[in-house]
Amino acid sequence: MMRRRDFVTKGVTLSVCCSLLSSSNGSAQALEMLPFKADGYNFWTWRDRRIHYVEQGAGKPVVLIHGFGASAFHWRYNIPELAKKYKVYAVDLLGFGLSEKALVDYEATVWMEQVSDFLREVVKEPAVLVGNSLGGSTTLLTATEVPELVRGVVLVNSAGQFGDPNSPPESPPAAAEEEQPESAVTRLIVRPIKEAFQRVVIGFLFWQAKQPARVEKVLKSVYKDATNVDDYLIGSITAPAADPNAGEVYYRMMSRFMANQSRYTLDRLLGKLSCPLLLLWGDLDPWVGPAKAARINEFYQDSTVVNLQAGHCPHDEAPEQFNKALLEWLASLEARTPAAEPEPTLQAV
Repeated sequence: MMRRRDFVTKGVTLSVCCSLLSSSNGSAQALEMLPFKADGYNFWTWRDRRIHYVEQGAGKPVVLIHGFGASAFHWRYNIPELAKKYKVYAVDLLGFGLSEKALVDYEATVWMEQVSDFLREVVKEPAVLVGNSLGGSTTLLTATEVPELVRGVVLVNSAGQFGDPNSPPESPPAAAEEEQPESAVTRLIVRPIKEAFQRVVIGFLFWQAKQPARVEKVLKSVYKDATNVDDYLIGSITAPAADPNAGEVYYRMMSRFMANQSRYTLDRLLGKLSCPLLLLWGDLDPWVGPAKAARINEFYQDSTVVNLQAGHCPHDEAPEQFNKALLEWLASLEARTPAAEPEPTLQAV
């Protein structure tokens, strides 16, 4: 099979280099910021669960999807600016932010189905999806499953890994279970002991993760410029952890969702993607470095890279540069839409 790197047409690679004087240190203070509301903005009922979202502006829709542990409030410096030209939505994924802490089996498909239904029932027209970290992998999966609802994808230091080309193909989960039936010893002894141990370890990790000092330390390790690691940001992350179900939700995410990441590798998803792709990448990210963005750009034909001198969350660390780059790409997307997707009712004169 021909690899995408062999295609002649490639996305343009851009570089946005920001000096200390033009970084988020001070520039974010000049931007309008979304006010924090402890009781939320808007709520949508999805499968009998309350889902929180923010909605601002008018125009073609742009949907923002946060990363692990974050919420719609992480887009505080982006929503007001983008809303000057677009209809902007920022949604809290199930189990995060002000959305319900539902006791369900957390798989990547749960969030994909949530975002797909959000597009159908709330947005009601094809949108550009923008996702950071976990939100990036969610947007990519959504775009491959419901391409008719997605006009473009923006990955912001996205989660996800390329598959190992040397590993044998995986068997379908159901078939694997039939081939390897679980013994009574495993079912009655091994599995309960393993789960009990996991609960103790993950329970301790959750207790650590919800401490404000711990949250601040982690954020400062992934923000090159920690100016915007403030009470607003820390509070928006720690407040949801007070929910009575938060600990169990964290356990289910860590023990189940994180263990099944290999099912949705980047090469599999990119191989099914059919819309324009922008990679807005913080080059100083200690978790997801620029090499991943370069590899995605090499793999996927219709992609553009913008490199920002920021860490894992460039949309919040360097919002002025992030907003500028995103708005320019959105404008270029609008310019190409008529030629790429002509309206069937329009006639050439």
